[in-house]
Amino acid sequence: MTNDCLFRILMERSRKTLHGLLSALLHLEPAAIIDTEIRNPYEFGVSVRDKKYILDVKLMLNRHIIINLEMQVVNASNWPERSLCYLARSFGELNQGDDYAAAKPAVQIGILNYTLFQEHPEFLANYYMMNIKNHHIYSDKFRLTVLDLTQKHLATPEDLTHKTDVWASLFKAATWEDIKMLVRQNPELQDTATAICQLTMEEKIRMECESREEFLRREATTVKLKAIAEAERDQAVAERDQAVAKLNQTATKLNQTATKLNQTATKLNQAMAEKDRLLQLLKIHGIDVNE
Repeated sequence: MTNDCLFRILMERSRKTLHGLLSALLHLEPAAIIDTEIRNPYEFGVSVRDKKYILDVKLMLNRHIIINLEMQVVNASNWPERSLCYLARSFGELNQGDDYAAAKPAVQIGILNYTLFQEHPEFLANYYMMNIKNHHIYSDKFRLTVLDLTQKHLATPEDLTHKTDVWASLFKAATWEDIKMLVRQNPELQDTATAICQLTMEEKIRMECESREEFLRREATTVKLKAIAEAERDQAVAERDQAVAKLNQTATKLNQTATKLNQTATKLNQAMAEKDRLLQLLKIHGIDVNE
């Protein structure tokens, strides 16, 4: 299920799955989800190997809330900016002549297979525009939601009540046996498991998913190699900076030594000048120093 191609097609083919997932992610009662309209139907034939190909699900919930839902397994280190761009585009959907107050609530949901903020791990996080002094929400029509599949152990009691953790387990399931076990424990997932089975039996869909999986593997490898190269570059820069710092320290010490030598030479010159002056005075008074 972390194959974003399979995820994208499943959300369109199985509305019960889509409704169940939205209920878990938005912490809504299932009965509260009455209608969903997918606004970007999946297009077969578009290259899923294209880096620019986006497999997000754009939908309207209950004809009132705009939702952008996306699975992201490769950490490209740009999710905050990317998700904000998606959310801003969704929120800006107004017809000419519409009052700004008519803007529909927009929610950007990211299902990530990595931790977005390492210093602040969280299973299901919600972000709003907020006054940083008094924590007053500027508007509840602008919301970012992030589900971290790697942090299921941080699920809150509310997450458990809405079975958000169960859906995370489904996304992380790697074998059919894993899925069957989840269905035995959560019968409401039976339709989803059946839909996954049917989709993976369709050759066209299976080929699309395999092609996408191959692309994601290459992309993940590229990201890792880039991270390694950046780490090696940073290390080389750090080593260079250390070498430069040592050279600067050595130069400083040499300059200090040269300064001391110059000071000593100046004192010696002054002493020699004083000696010559005294000798001259002695000579004037007829005193022979040699005697």
